[in-house]
Amino acid sequence: MKIAVVAIGRLARSPESGLVKLYVDRATAAGRALGLGPVEVIEVESRKPGKLAEAEALRPHLVDAHVIACDERGRTRASRVFAEEIATLRDRGVRRLVFLVGGADGLAPELAQAVQGNLAFGPQTWPHALARVMLCEQIYRAVSILGGSPYHRD
Repeated sequence: MKIAVVAIGRLARSPESGLVKLYVDRATAAGRALGLGPVEVIEVESRKPGKLAEAEALRPHLVDAHVIACDERGRTRASRVFAEEIATLRDRGVRRLVFLVGGADGLAPELAQAVQGNLAFGPQTWPHALARVMLCEQIYRAVSILGGSPYHRD
């Protein structure tokens, strides 16, 4: 199952972009034997400001995918539960899993309602760059849990 993080905006050259790459590379390498990956990050720029324009820019990247939106009102999950959810989707035959990160104002309502699930990183507000790092780290952690790696410790 391919995994993508589709996000509005570009991180450019920043410490966060280096961490995103690190975790994406690790998840891709560790996931091969598990039928997970490659993991990719797709950064999308909207030509116009606002949620509706961002939704139009995001929509082509969501075709034929199981989409989980990152949303502050989403459901939190323990790392093992997150890993089990990914494994279940893979085992059900989902070919592409997309984690969606909207712009600073969130997702357009019609896009938010069209996703199959949502994910929150807790009640705090996180900068988008750090949220991407945390998401990519959790994807790597999930792969390592499924692979039996000692990376995750309960």
